[in-house]
Amino acid sequence: MMRPVFNSRAIRIVAVAAAVAVGAGTAVVTRAVAQQNQNFDAVQMDVQQVNGNVYMVVGEGGNTTVFTGPEGVLVVDTQFAPLSGKLLDVIKKLSDQPIRWIVNTHMHDDHVGGNEAIARAGRTRAGGNVVGDIGSDATSTARIIAHENALNRLVMIKPPLPSAALPTDTFFNERKDMLFNGEAIQMFHQPAAHTDGDVLVHFRHADVVSTGDLFTTVMYPFIDEANGGTIDGYIKALNNIIAITVPSNVNEGGTMVIPGHGRLSDEQGVIEYRDMVTIIRDRIREYVKRGMTLEQVKARKPTLDFDPRYGMDTGFWTTSMFIDVIYKQMLAQNPPAKTAKPAPAPARRK
Repeated sequence: MMRPVFNSRAIRIVAVAAAVAVGAGTAVVTRAVAQQNQNFDAVQMDVQQVNGNVYMVVGEGGNTTVFTGPEGVLVVDTQFAPLSGKLLDVIKKLSDQPIRWIVNTHMHDDHVGGNEAIARAGRTRAGGNVVGDIGSDATSTARIIAHENALNRLVMIKPPLPSAALPTDTFFNERKDMLFNGEAIQMFHQPAAHTDGDVLVHFRHADVVSTGDLFTTVMYPFIDEANGGTIDGYIKALNNIIAITVPSNVNEGGTMVIPGHGRLSDEQGVIEYRDMVTIIRDRIREYVKRGMTLEQVKARKPTLDFDPRYGMDTGFWTTSMFIDVIYKQMLAQNPPAKTAKPAPAPARRK
């Protein structure tokens, strides 16, 4: 069933936080599990046409972006693995062309869980020596694009992911460009933000930006420290989204922004979110500079005015956890001054 999205607050968010067990100085990432009582059979896929041939698909987990055209289909993020069949049904209704590309905005399971099934349902274009050397395997699946850091995190997951679920085309610099279906598509790496392997995907002609979890409309930012996330990097990423978006003449509309979770947005939505995150970060930083403890900072309620919209007391990422991470990172940047030891008294002459 496909129906337009109207109220993103009604969308239940199930995000994944990687659990990290540290032993012998090595961090081992454990594969996180979706809610045990999750009934994926009851999930309906909501579809909204964003602009041109770019669509936003909302199911359970991260939002999916689908871009269609005569050359095939490009998919940004693949939600949870159990939803792959439903996601494929949606894609088939949007296009009769094969899936050529998958882009992973980062490494969390609610955004990459369907990689294997979606990739196996697609086909890659190849020819010449590639097909001659590899055979049909060269074209039998869609290709998966991600930043190198995301792949490095994914290969550490225990138990290991199937090789077919892992990115096949990675990049390590600030940007990757491609031309597909006549559309210039740019992928911008955002280091040390939500994780250390996040990318923004900009469809230039359609004027749509797919952000992954670098922007949401329904929760405080998940700063995944275990996988390289920082609050300062997250704010920088929000500013980078704003730098490539353009509003219409009434400050609404214009460049459309597909968030990792929540409703379809525009530049003004990102500005409001950026301002909220910056205000909270700056409040906590000031409290740290005053020498306050974490308990004292929480007593000041630095998120109070934003809690009705973004706060959560339960779940994998609570308001308290959000404050904890910011306090820890601001304390590292502003360590308390060391008290100088008094100089020893001069020895008395006898």
